[in-house]
Amino acid sequence: MSDQFAAARDLLSPVRAVMYDWDASGIRSAFADAAAPDAVFQLAFPFETLGNAADFACGALDVLERAWPDVERRDYIVMAGDDPFGATWVGCAGFYTGTFARPFLGIPPTGHQAAMRFHEFYRVEEGRIVEMQALWDIPEVMMQAGVWPMGASLGRTWSPPAPATSDGLRTGPRDEEWSARSASHVTGMLTDMVKHPTEPEDVMRLDHWWHEKFSWYGPAGIGTARGISGFRNWHQIPFLKAMPDRRGGYRGESHFFGDGPYVGVTAWPGMSMTFTGDGWLGIPANGQPITMRSLDFWRVEDTPNGLKIRENWVLVDLLAVWDQFGVDVLGRMRELASAPKVAADRF
Repeated sequence: MSDQFAAARDLLSPVRAVMYDWDASGIRSAFADAAAPDAVFQLAFPFETLGNAADFACGALDVLERAWPDVERRDYIVMAGDDPFGATWVGCAGFYTGTFARPFLGIPPTGHQAAMRFHEFYRVEEGRIVEMQALWDIPEVMMQAGVWPMGASLGRTWSPPAPATSDGLRTGPRDEEWSARSASHVTGMLTDMVKHPTEPEDVMRLDHWWHEKFSWYGPAGIGTARGISGFRNWHQIPFLKAMPDRRGGYRGESHFFGDGPYVGVTAWPGMSMTFTGDGWLGIPANGQPITMRSLDFWRVEDTPNGLKIRENWVLVDLLAVWDQFGVDVLGRMRELASAPKVAADRF
């Protein structure tokens, strides 16, 4: 049974390798070998559902390469496992980097090296990719170009590090027992977290689930938080003030799987909630129901006090959230980026 997960990881190896050296024809060939002809590729707003692997290459990867001609892919987590429904998933986390030489989605080039985080999840059946669910941290690129038009991150905005233990690129047969313990610990933590705010704060038992030196690596627009206090102040409290009825999909449509000390989750979308309060991203309360795509990785450590979550990499499709409120972030960004030229033309 374990060998199927090693094989699933290996299925992505040629794709990842050719994207490191970034040969466009090689990328198409590698995906053609790895993916079923009718595989569905889903990406962050504004890309959305792109169709099959060729559509993903043409509609997204080529767009990135035109903007960053020397682009390359860097992975720091590659893991695989089976979800509660028996499906096999491969999860990859890392970043794309290259010289920002031409506009990307209207974001003006900086002439400097740029980076953009990605989380990608691939569902594998009979040795072929049949589905991809992925997020790119596009707000991160806007911030690097100095044209992010929305509110500032409460946490620290940076390119989060690879796992502290340098073992995120999983190899060989999967440790079934370790993987199951890790996944159980993360889902247990989430089960306690959703009890609040309808129940007192202490029902979350955050000290039980998380390491005292826990790092929560949120997306650009939210930022990184350190420790339980940092997480609560820079993410959870504003989030729950705005959306106290948030409902996670991990009991149904979300796909959790473990690979040794790592746990991944993907869903499209993974959460639903009603925006009833102020405080998150500077958005005023409007009573609107929304859904949210949030693709996560966790790393769990075995300590003298039991299992503890030490690191959590989180990407949220913030542009899709703003779009549900009728706000064209990319349009606002283009107006901000055009300000110097408008002023020059005027005077």
